[in-house]
Amino acid sequence: MVNKLKLEELNRIDIKTFKKVEKIPLIVILDNIRSMHNVGATFRTADAFLVEKIILCGITPQPPHREIHKAALGATESVDWSHEADINTTIDTLRKDGYEIVGIEQTTDSVMITDFEINRTKKYAIILGNEVEGISDEALQNIDTFLEIPQLGTKHSLNVSVCGGIVMWEFAKVLK
Repeated sequence: MVNKLKLEELNRIDIKTFKKVEKIPLIVILDNIRSMHNVGATFRTADAFLVEKIILCGITPQPPHREIHKAALGATESVDWSHEADINTTIDTLRKDGYEIVGIEQTTDSVMITDFEINRTKKYAIILGNEVEGISDEALQNIDTFLEIPQLGTKHSLNVSVCGGIVMWEFAKVLK
């Protein structure tokens, strides 16, 4: 008979240990995200995959907030984060620090994520854009690479936090 594992059987690390564990060289930038659920869910996924940091840009809501916490379930305490008003300042700083800037967006230059070779010797910053408008126009021209997730159905996009989860997993598989 199969039984579900109890929480104490999962052997998860505590926040203090999490802070000391080596993270993957991946930063997630949320560009003008409106939904607190998307913000919270992104934190929770970033915790699961040991993402280095989340940067909240523009109008993206910031913790602490009850609605973010509902989806994050405490991950706002474990995952490092900051808020930056201007996304291009953020991009420029990260690029100077050696990060490749990757926009998750359907563009004339986008590459399917399945065709993109993640280099384990590089550091990456991925940008997830607004639920309706995508990545802001002011940031679009300042991005090194655009990745797109293949979609086979009738819809033209995925929810931001779902998209983020897929992309973080693809990077974590290689970078961990």
